[in-house]
Amino acid sequence: MRRFLATVLFGLGSLVSVNAFAGDADFTLVNGTGLTIDEVYVTSAKRNSWGKDILGEGDLPNGKSRLIRFSDKANCRQDIKVVFEAGGDAIWENVDLCEINKITIKYNRATKEVSATSE
Repeated sequence: MRRFLATVLFGLGSLVSVNAFAGDADFTLVNGTGLTIDEVYVTSAKRNSWGKDILGEGDLPNGKSRLIRFSDKANCRQDIKVVFEAGGDAIWENVDLCEINKITIKYNRATKEVSATSE
């Protein structure tokens, strides 16, 4: 089991960890934060820009999940950015998405910490 650390820009900020397991490049994103996710970006870790919101016109309400597909499957190492409707975002850098099938995001209101686990 590997652990990834990422910067979270939500309130005062905190750390996010993602545990990686075997899977393919596309992954299911599960929102268990109690908040609505308004935007999701997935881009190669080698790029300097986020590109377009892959949720498009929709959002990802709390308790829902969505299969995240992206066009850069040649590069397993990706950066992921999640933007919350209420403000703030979470960023995971250099995540090996070829090793992950599902990412579940949670938010602790007491500590203002966003965390993520993967399968």
